Amino acid sequence: MKSVLLIGLGRFGRHMAQKLQELHHEVLAVDNDEQRVNDILPYVTNAQIGDSTNEQFIASLGVRNFDICVVAIGDDFQSSLETTALLKEYGAPFVVSRAARDVHAKFLLRNGADDVIYPEKQMANWAAVRYSSDHIFDYVELTKDHSIVETAVPESWMGKTVVELAVRQKYRINILATKRDGVLEALPGPNHCFQPDETMFILGNDKDIQKFLNH
Repeated sequence: MKSVLLIGLGRFGRHMAQKLQELHHEVLAVDNDEQRVNDILPYVTNAQIGDSTNEQFIASLGVRNFDICVVAIGDDFQSSLETTALLKEYGAPFVVSRAARDVHAKFLLRNGADDVIYPEKQMANWAAVRYSSDHIFDYVELTKDHSIVETAVPESWMGKTVVELAVRQKYRINILATKRDGVLEALPGPNHCFQPDETMFILGNDKDIQKFLNH
């Protein structure tokens, strides 16, 4: 369990607070809007109304005691930048800040953010990959060149094993898991026999994955 300071309770902040609660983390949520703070109370350990660009307010939070500080302010870049800088100035060990544009990400990193979340860009990239193919059900970008993709098992593979198909040698992809009827089998062995209605999670270079999907 980690202690998280979450600043900014717009749509992104609210969703993050609710997920953190599901994961059983302790969350102190902060926003300058009283209604937003009241609305989030059922989902967090504690919540406070305050201006995160105010140095005295940030000092009062004891930010160095939190494992993670998240700046989820999305509609006011100046406030996001000032908040990020103040958190690091007062000893926050790890600050994650939300960016709305590429230029925002660069300035946030220069002003103390340890990492940057870019939800709009990340979701746009995910949607472009997910919906541009009939066979992709999920997608995780690992680097600019490598991804994990959940895809349907080709019909021509049905009844055949991993070793028979020589998947790695022929397609240059790795099968991390298969899923059928909601049951996940991690790292299927060479004798795994593919079945109807089965999907698989493959890891590889994006070019190799696209070549496989189009073969």
